[in-house]
Amino acid sequence: MRTTGTPGRPPRQAVAELPRQVRDDLLRRLKRRGRPFTADDVKVVQPPMLKRAVSASALGNCMEWFDFGVYSYLAATLGKVFYPDASSAAQLLASFATFAAAFVVRPLGGLFFGPLGDRIGRQKVLATTMIMMACGTFMIGFIPSYATIGVAAPALLLFARMLQGFSTGGEYGGATTFIAEYSPDRHRGFLGSWLDFGTFVGYALGSALVTVLGMLLTDAEMQSWGWRVPFLLAGPLGLIGLYMRLKLEESPAFQQQLDEHDKEVAQRETSRHEFRTIFRVHWRALLVCVGLVLLYNVTNYMVTGYLPSYQTEVLGRSSTSSDLLVLSGMVWIVLLITFLGRLSDRIGRKPLYRWAAVGQIVLAVPAFLLLRQDGWTLPLCGVLILATLLAGFAAPSAATLPALFPTSVRYAAMGIGFNFSVAAFGGTTPLVTEGLVDLTGSSLVPGCYLILSGLIGLVAVHFMHESAQVPLRGSQPMVGSEEEARELITTTRELETQRRTVSSGPAPETT
Repeated sequence: MRTTGTPGRPPRQAVAELPRQVRDDLLRRLKRRGRPFTADDVKVVQPPMLKRAVSASALGNCMEWFDFGVYSYLAATLGKVFYPDASSAAQLLASFATFAAAFVVRPLGGLFFGPLGDRIGRQKVLATTMIMMACGTFMIGFIPSYATIGVAAPALLLFARMLQGFSTGGEYGGATTFIAEYSPDRHRGFLGSWLDFGTFVGYALGSALVTVLGMLLTDAEMQSWGWRVPFLLAGPLGLIGLYMRLKLEESPAFQQQLDEHDKEVAQRETSRHEFRTIFRVHWRALLVCVGLVLLYNVTNYMVTGYLPSYQTEVLGRSSTSSDLLVLSGMVWIVLLITFLGRLSDRIGRKPLYRWAAVGQIVLAVPAFLLLRQDGWTLPLCGVLILATLLAGFAAPSAATLPALFPTSVRYAAMGIGFNFSVAAFGGTTPLVTEGLVDLTGSSLVPGCYLILSGLIGLVAVHFMHESAQVPLRGSQPMVGSEEEARELITTTRELETQRRTVSSGPAPETT
């Protein structure tokens, strides 16, 4: 909350400077409780625990997207290893279909882990999804090729991908919920952006590793054993992530809920009851969630999942050039994303989403026109345009999506909205786009696809409520220091005085 700590500044001026959504939220809370805040009403987050929560959450995303970057960059190679009898186009489609299969089971993971996280806690579920993801990725590195065991090879690859998808269904929704519930209200956008910072660092590391292997090894060596190396690294990474998550304490918002309600009652809550509440009471927020996730993830999977293969298979660019161009975009996002997260705390989430969506509608086709050009400079400009738009969607997402739902159903609602949207629109983007390019013969189809997602996203942005600097629904205000707590308490006293003055009205005139 943007109160001011400048010495000597009068409280009334600080109240006047509050963003509208913060003032409205404070007034609602004051009206409900009938008194200003006290020290017991404000939660001060300890910096060491906050840093640990952010780093552990980001590491899980980093590992998930390390695997994603590896699979995206190795899509053509995996097609040759597991579908050798098919044509090159069919190999790529089959590889993307196996990739998309993981997204089919993501909603099931969300339906399973979401209610579980709302009942037994975020930390326990996140530790479980961490180890499941590591096992799924590690397993891929040991699968024999089609030449060795025949049709069982792609079947095992499909099983490993579905295990990854099921665990990931509880990962992102839980990680965003966890980090949002730990973050001070003033800085939730900045701290939440570190979650997707981990996402793109993981992707960049995975893609960089594949690029280096591709430069050092021949095509025959890559198909024989080189493709296994990145997947085998997932085991040690998973153990490190599991250790960090086991060291975490439960989020303050969830712990507050257990303090305020009987723990046994919370644990007896059935998934069916929770789902009924989500769909009956929070259906508008759920639709907004689906729209925002569609906006983010169509662009996300277009850039990270489809662009490497698009450049090699459709544009005929060398794999090394293609890999380096997309890797440049990932590095740009890593450099940009936390600055945009901090910006969303200042100007709000809605303006950032809105401008990024409008930018996508206007610039998507020009970006793909630049990608088609020869040389390095113009294609790099096209990649950087798409990467900047993606950063504009990614930066505020981890702070925006959890704020749509109250604490009691947040994990489950995020699991439903996020995973169904990703499964239906995000993870299928490489497969659908490749199919449309194949069908139409136009290399500009991906740009048109991004325009459509931008238009749908704008509708979702229109209906979302601004949540910058506002406490999460169902949670007490969160601050980063005792000084901020004192400022907030002073501000609520001033607001309560103003509220009572307005409610009582002017004194009647006497004659």
